[in-house]
Amino acid sequence: MRLRSIVTGLLVAGILAPATSTLDKPAQAAAQSSASGIGIRLLEAPVAARADRRAWAYIIDHLAPGSVIHRQVEVFNTTGSPKHLSIYTAAGEIRNQKFRFAAGRTANELSTWTTTDRHEVTLAPQGRSAVTATITVPEDAAPGERYAMIWAEAAKAAPPDGGVAQVNRVGIRLYLSVGPGNPPASDFTIDSVTAQRSPNGQQSVLAQVHNTGGRALDLSGDLKLTSSSGSQYHSAGPYKIQTGTTLAPGDVGSIAAALTEQVSDGPWRARIRLESGLTKRTAEATIRFPTAGAAQAVKAEMDTSYYPIAALASGIVLAALVAITFLLIQRKRRSRRERSNA
Repeated sequence: MRLRSIVTGLLVAGILAPATSTLDKPAQAAAQSSASGIGIRLLEAPVAARADRRAWAYIIDHLAPGSVIHRQVEVFNTTGSPKHLSIYTAAGEIRNQKFRFAAGRTANELSTWTTTDRHEVTLAPQGRSAVTATITVPEDAAPGERYAMIWAEAAKAAPPDGGVAQVNRVGIRLYLSVGPGNPPASDFTIDSVTAQRSPNGQQSVLAQVHNTGGRALDLSGDLKLTSSSGSQYHSAGPYKIQTGTTLAPGDVGSIAAALTEQVSDGPWRARIRLESGLTKRTAEATIRFPTAGAAQAVKAEMDTSYYPIAALASGIVLAALVAITFLLIQRKRRSRRERSNA
């Protein structure tokens, strides 16, 4: 019999850009340790991804078939005794709106494409060591997104007089999109909002989310409630969205925010703000909390105010590029005329 304690680590990794830089202190703070005092984190990240907090947590890339990338990670030991670690890759998947990892060293396509330059590391007390992970995409790889894990594992044998063996491991999620050209866009809609009350009176709000883009989403965000009646204005929150919901492309799932205090039944104007990396969406709906159970779902009204802003920004950039190109052409023509007249 084996007792397996598994803790998923938070790592920093890159998206798309080949240029990397040493991580700063906020990114380093994202590293995660297991209960046994072992941890793992990335030592570098692409400069272009530094604004993306999700890229500080996972290795996320889009690669063409035949491409190779390297990511340097660090394993560390925060205990007062030596730790022997096994370093390996194994399968991951998104199922039932959760990122799930396979038992033991179960393999899948992406895990077989991912290798490490060291398979075993012995760390002194408070010690740390660098490991390079390499992802090699085969030339004939089919388009699509794949998932895997890089694990650092510390095992403790069962006592001679009987008992259980213990295995503790920390890991990094891998999200790899394969295909030519630019990566698929990330996008999602917030379709409906539902107010509910548990048997013990706990109020919460659920939102149904549809991943309409081409990349997996790890959703986080908050909920805020507002209400006005005559000259009276009330607000509650913001309340944090419960994290842990991961949606594969095309998936539909629910996120929830539990209220931390009792509020009136309403009606309330619920404003839900969700994000996954740099993709952010907001929606509103008018809800009323039921006396028990779940109320009827209310269609959400998506906030599309960012679209005109984005279009304006894109137009400005495009106009600037056209103007610069025109000026360069004119300068070249003027230079040719001056040379011909000399």
